[in-house]
Amino acid sequence: MARRKLTPEKKAAITNFISMYDIKTTGNLQDALKDLLGDTIQTMLESELDQELGYEKHDRTEVPKSNYRNGHTPKTLKSTMGEIAIDVPQDRNCEFEPKVIPKYKTNIS
Repeated sequence: MARRKLTPEKKAAITNFISMYDIKTTGNLQDALKDLLGDTIQTMLESELDQELGYEKHDRTEVPKSNYRNGHTPKTLKSTMGEIAIDVPQDRNCEFEPKVIPKYKTNIS
């Protein structure tokens, strides 16, 4: 597989990533990538719940809602990078079925 070209935008993002996580070794890089993967999955889950409920977190409107957010449940995912801790958002009516990481699935290798 041919290597993709490194654009100036990608180079700036990588430089920012290296300085943000203070990456000095491959171990540091793996930890940073694991952290980034966990944060990405967490953000995707939050966005899924926004779509499901039809409003964003902290959205204050006068329109009555039929369902509300109801905290988070901790979940540990197993990946090729090791274990990743996330918090799965919940709704009050227990209707939210995540698509990114389905219920009861823990292995994302």
